Amino acid sequence: MSIRRPLIAGNWKMNGRVADGAWAQRFRDSLTANGTDILVCPPATLLHLFQGLFAGSPVALGAQDCSPEPDGAYTGDVSAGMLKDLGCSHVIVGHSERRDGHGEGDDLVRRKAGAALREGLTPIICIGEQLKDREAGIAIETVLAQLAGSLPEASADDVVIAYEPVWAIGTGRSAGPDEAQEMHAAIRAAWPGDGAGRLRILYGGSVKPENVAALMACPDIDGALVGGASLDPHVFARLVNLSS
Repeated sequence: MSIRRPLIAGNWKMNGRVADGAWAQRFRDSLTANGTDILVCPPATLLHLFQGLFAGSPVALGAQDCSPEPDGAYTGDVSAGMLKDLGCSHVIVGHSERRDGHGEGDDLVRRKAGAALREGLTPIICIGEQLKDREAGIAIETVLAQLAGSLPEASADDVVIAYEPVWAIGTGRSAGPDEAQEMHAAIRAAWPGDGAGRLRILYGGSVKPENVAALMACPDIDGALVGGASLDPHVFARLVNLSS
């Protein structure tokens, strides 16, 4: 187990309705974990509801994306300041579904992460390789190039990195503990400046209760960015409990 405090973050993606507010109480009732930071990132439409539902609980609130701009004529965008106003402590930036589906490159991800930091939010900066990169033997080089391009000026205490092999997201296929540990160690070693030992690096890619303990046992894996398994309150609570 890492000496850094574990963080388990649930990313609901484009799922959820107001009626799913009952999820929060079921999840809270099933939690037994100690020593683990817990974060839930519902869609923007549910942030205000979940802010109230998580009040007084160990569960923090996060968002799935933010604008790189602070305010202005950006129809449909949500700024980091707006997310802070809704009680968010974290925001995901650079998720592969944003990079691939919306054409977001490293420079835009870096600007979004910087906007989050300016508002006092912790950006969870996602990086990861495609299957073709891994098969070509350039997975580490690809991921480290993304890391360098996506990082704003920040200390290791102010950001979280999420390594998500794109070929493992939503596929049921996960990087094995050895593969994941190798990449996490490379990311830590490439951290610019000091503080690499304090940097939290999460693994994302078909994380579930059946594989979370083996992943968390790796020395450089500090938690998980969980997709589909976070939608069921009992499954997600079991996963969180097993990570502590």
